[in-house]
Amino acid sequence: MKILVCISSVPDTTSKINFTADKSAFDKNGIQWVINPLDEFALTKAVKLQESQGATVTVINVGDAGTEPVIRKALAIGANDAVRVNLDPKDSYSTAKEIAAVAQNGGYDLILCGKESIDYNGGSVPGMVAQLLNQPFVNASVGLDVNGSEATAVREIEGGKETISVKLPAVIAGQKGLVDEKDLIIPNMRGIMSARTKPLQVVEPASSEVKVQGVTYDSVPPRAAVKMVSPDNLDELVRLLHEEAKVI
Repeated sequence: MKILVCISSVPDTTSKINFTADKSAFDKNGIQWVINPLDEFALTKAVKLQESQGATVTVINVGDAGTEPVIRKALAIGANDAVRVNLDPKDSYSTAKEIAAVAQNGGYDLILCGKESIDYNGGSVPGMVAQLLNQPFVNASVGLDVNGSEATAVREIEGGKETISVKLPAVIAGQKGLVDEKDLIIPNMRGIMSARTKPLQVVEPASSEVKVQGVTYDSVPPRAAVKMVSPDNLDELVRLLHEEAKVI
């Protein structure tokens, strides 16, 4: 079985987010980059399938050369090889189109990814990849078993869980719960050393088509100062909640 895992390089959650002076782009200076956490759940699941079913695991990233340290970490976690599409992604469609082009030529049985990235939270790439490949798609999966040519995925729904069976090849987008957090793999020294020699193929983009263009970015407004109200002054508390907070 061949598995393709889509990984995105995202800012570490502790990074301070800034934009350029004209607010036309994200300022990458001083940012620590990591594997998108939801993609890491998918990668760990793929490595488990590698161990239990002898699957080969390829990771794919759409990005410039600056994403290669993150790709190497994915290789250290256990992926067999990697593909980087040499494109600075501008929107979900261009990203999905490049992933689909690589998947189409690679003959993969299963495509795994996180349901969204934690930077833009678009959540549209996995579904677009499935549509472009005309493959079954299960979103927000918290469980996955593969038996021969069939995959069984579990999704959380309102009030319970839903179990879905799909024929392979298919696209599965996972979230927290796809594997236990305690099972997430921290690369050891052996994995880090072996990652240096694992194949990392760089391919040029198949298309330059972009559907969406970012115009401007704005930071979240800073929180207003906290106002302390005496517990004996309920009238003032009600007035502030009504006139300033506007919650009553």
